[in-house]
Amino acid sequence: MSVLIFIELDNGVIKKTSLEAILYGSKVAEKTGGEATVLAFGSADSSELEKAGHYGATKVLHASGEKLNHENSLAYADALVQAVNQEQSKVIIISKSGLGDAVAARAAAKLKAGVVSGVTELPEINGSFKVTRSIYTGKAFATTEIKSDIKILVVKKNAVEIDENALSTVQAVVEAFSPNLRDSDFKATVTNVEKAASELSLTEADIIVSGGRGMKSPDQWQPLLDLASALGAATGCSKPVSDLDWRPHHEHIGQTGIKVAPNLYIACGISGAIQHLAGVNGSKCIVVINKDPEAPFFKAADYGIVGDVFEILPKLTEAARNLK
Repeated sequence: MSVLIFIELDNGVIKKTSLEAILYGSKVAEKTGGEATVLAFGSADSSELEKAGHYGATKVLHASGEKLNHENSLAYADALVQAVNQEQSKVIIISKSGLGDAVAARAAAKLKAGVVSGVTELPEINGSFKVTRSIYTGKAFATTEIKSDIKILVVKKNAVEIDENALSTVQAVVEAFSPNLRDSDFKATVTNVEKAASELSLTEADIIVSGGRGMKSPDQWQPLLDLASALGAATGCSKPVSDLDWRPHHEHIGQTGIKVAPNLYIACGISGAIQHLAGVNGSKCIVVINKDPEAPFFKAADYGIVGDVFEILPKLTEAARNLK
């Protein structure tokens, strides 16, 4: 059973979540007795795409060209369907993201495929095809059986753990892929992209340090930034903070903002409203720092520190720097 893995590129580099998807897809291919093929769109060096082999892929289909450099779920879904037909793939793996969800939905409609989002574990294949997925914003899990001929799995971040020491040295074979692109897919086009400079992506970060109104004002954010710098972490914030323009809106984490799933999430001066918890409960480890011992966030925390963030953050920063 051939497995096709759709990946995302960021400035020609495979995103970390896509590397996880490749590893996940290669494990599915092992279970089904098939091969894992990667599908990539946009500009990238062959040397970068060949790295997919380290994560278990045997081949990379690369569709390049100016039209495909900017994220376009319409064009990507059309091209994905063509790749599925070419490779006769029965299982499609996509990492969960805004783009991934859109491509999965459109491709599923075109392929009449069953699609399951938020997948957290490898499928059970024993006369049926069942997957475990996260539901209720990560508070529970459901087992879903897919009965369609073609299956699309949208994999949640951290569904598989990457052990750098266990990776293969084999490189994937990169092949040019030239899908037929329809003009109707480009009725809306990207004319300009402006990205925040020198910042880690929240969705890709392994560590996030986030602040709330307990940071008191935008001028007192430096201790949080110092800790993030010492840890090599991305920075985030709660909705009230972004609404007050203390921090940029692209840092807003929560149900109405960005949903994250880092290995470590450090919440500084955030009370833990349910809307914020919905955006972070996929984190492997949550550390909460708050002077209010009754703050709701402590109930969701793996570790809690009751105290003043302005006293605790400099000490954590010093400890992090000393470890390095």
